[in-house]
Amino acid sequence: MAHAPAPAPSGRALTVKILAGMALGIVAGVILSLADPPADPSAGPAVADSWARQWLTDGILRVVGQAFVRLLQVMVIPLVLVSLICGAAAMEDVAKVGRVGVKTLVLYLATTALAIILAVAAALLVRPGAGFPLAADVEFKAEPPPPLGDVLLDIVPSNIFAAMAAGQMLPIILFAILFGLALTMAGAPGKRLLAVLQDANAVVMSLVWLVMLLAPVGVFALVARTFATQGFGAFAPLGKYAGLVILVLALHALVVYPAILRILGRIDPRPFLRKMREVQVFAFSTASSNATIPVNLRVVETGLGVKNSIAAFTIPLGATVNMDGTAIMQGVATVFVAQVYGVDLSGSQLVTVVLTATLASIGTAGVPGVGLIMLAMVLQQVGLPVAGIGLIIGIDRLLDMARTAVNVTGDSLVACIVARSEGEWDAGVYGDRAGD
Repeated sequence: MAHAPAPAPSGRALTVKILAGMALGIVAGVILSLADPPADPSAGPAVADSWARQWLTDGILRVVGQAFVRLLQVMVIPLVLVSLICGAAAMEDVAKVGRVGVKTLVLYLATTALAIILAVAAALLVRPGAGFPLAADVEFKAEPPPPLGDVLLDIVPSNIFAAMAAGQMLPIILFAILFGLALTMAGAPGKRLLAVLQDANAVVMSLVWLVMLLAPVGVFALVARTFATQGFGAFAPLGKYAGLVILVLALHALVVYPAILRILGRIDPRPFLRKMREVQVFAFSTASSNATIPVNLRVVETGLGVKNSIAAFTIPLGATVNMDGTAIMQGVATVFVAQVYGVDLSGSQLVTVVLTATLASIGTAGVPGVGLIMLAMVLQQVGLPVAGIGLIIGIDRLLDMARTAVNVTGDSLVACIVARSEGEWDAGVYGDRAGD
């Protein structure tokens, strides 16, 4: 006898629990950082190996938080692969796939360029690096970016299983699109296999819901450990820089995005901002766009009314190439480093910053800390010392959490606009408050 599937948890109740977990995590982390400050290597092993740090911060909180992130990450590849194959098959023709792809990439690049222009303008106005004391021992070793030819070749997989094992999203996306189109061309065999994959997609989404039940605890552990190891003290010497980055991130997410949604998509932005809270909390706590893909896909489809054929393409692609929050950090950081070293950036250099940061977002992996590598590329292009990254690296983890939340919000924004333009958007689901 068949059993009915377990009911999914209420979206509104889950969001409240996740927000509560994040708030409690911040409080617990700050308390731990004050009671047991981050270890100073010069203080000796007694401080470094304190009980609270060994058993709470680096023990329980690390294990619980990382276990939750791994549960999210293990679902990314099967979810993206199966969902995107089904989505590509639903499009039925290459022309529609190409049209959706062009729209998506153009919007991603446009919002990224807009983000960095806003960041550079704000940094030039506020001047966060003016008068900043430059330490003589600041250093940072940058990893060289791969050649453009290698980046393009890496999109084409030679072994799809190796690409999945390595978590390489662009090859997986390309393979899934081609496989989905092949299903539509194969006739009856393709339809039979597509039905199986659609069932598999439903099962994977149910698995996402199971993991969501652990979200409040996982978010608490991740946020608590971050604030315990970083603490608000990290903001003190760089308060002006950090405050400006957070301000520009907030302006982009709360002002620019709603304006784009209303102007280009002719969509009321209020439900969008309300329903994105859950995704933003996940992105903030994990600092990983890729780890947030399962949550973002579910919210975009079930909360924002985007059909799977569009969501399955735009969200995984956005987690890889759309980095508005990271671009904002790069814009502010570049101007900050220039001001610290007393360099006046010319108009052509500022244009180079915008173009380099925008194009660098293509192929950027959605993993924590990658923004620093891309920032090194931007600094090199305008002749600034890469060692300047050492000035901001101390608080980058906290800022990485905030900018990842903006990154994933931009992914969902583009998904809604593209879906509306293709007639693949459900206004009733979007405006429904029942699932909030």
